[in-house]
Amino acid sequence: MSVNIRAKDISLTSELKKHINTAIDRFRKYDLKISSYNVNITKEKNKAVVEFELHIAHAKPVVINQSDEDLDIAIDLAIERVTKALRRLHDKLTDHKNISLKDIELADEQ
Repeated sequence: MSVNIRAKDISLTSELKKHINTAIDRFRKYDLKISSYNVNITKEKNKAVVEFELHIAHAKPVVINQSDEDLDIAIDLAIERVTKALRRLHDKLTDHKNISLKDIELADEQ
């Protein structure tokens, strides 16, 4: 697993890097076999743009773009959106393995 954090036209403080790394550590709880994390932070005119790109085994990559005038808010919103996307993907993958109600009723009758 590789983690790349790149900043263009913005200087990242150690606190922001630490905040992003702790968020990436929290993403691991979904157990989705994420092979790489790419975080690109750029400055455009009056706003900061944050892009998370996560490459997941046996699934399409998750790409989240978030922009805001404040860099901290853009990072927090992007982290929330990535968490939501990973949770949905995790639920989708695990729900397909569950037993349906009809199968449970048939097993009870026998």
